Amino acid sequence: MAGSDPKSMIRIARESGDETPALPLDLGLRVRELRKAKGWTLEQAAVQAGLARSTLSKIENGQMSPTYEALKKLAEGLSISVPQLFTPPSRAQVSGRMTTTKAGEGAGHATATYEHELLAAQMSRKQMLPYRARIRARDVAEFNGWVRHDGEEFLYVLTGVVRLYTEFYEPVDLRRGDSAYYDASMGHNVISLSDEDATILWVTSLV
Repeated sequence: MAGSDPKSMIRIARESGDETPALPLDLGLRVRELRKAKGWTLEQAAVQAGLARSTLSKIENGQMSPTYEALKKLAEGLSISVPQLFTPPSRAQVSGRMTTTKAGEGAGHATATYEHELLAAQMSRKQMLPYRARIRARDVAEFNGWVRHDGEEFLYVLTGVVRLYTEFYEPVDLRRGDSAYYDASMGHNVISLSDEDATILWVTSLV
């Protein structure tokens, strides 16, 4: 994200909220969830893994500790690696968190070159930072050098025409519906080529 101090906005989003330690993994429950995610019955999963149905049933119900060979067969049958059997789904997959931002209700942050509207501002521990931005700048000389920050960034043009300048590539012009995905630690700036200020959606990763 560009602007007078984009790093501070990203840092605030990173630091909001406490981290919750991961709970110990229940292997049987994990295997059952992976099987059901594929829509397989116990019999179908056992055939895929080359295991007896009774063996798979005992693993899922915590009635036996599988050998490494059994774990390898199970992982291969589920098309995952053995370590993934012991990797719980991330909190983002199971927390059921949700928030909405109605048009014009985002948190505003204006600079000389951009006018940002931070979306989902009330959500803590986000994995990405979404903005709607109005591009005021008309010349790259209006910026005080390159903007750089951690993470990767996605840009999608909502209205108008913009020119994306990056440190290692030739400038590229983007129109409504065009997009770009880039390493945000690479220097970057955006200007509007339209008579009216162009608007874009920016999404920055926080991990």
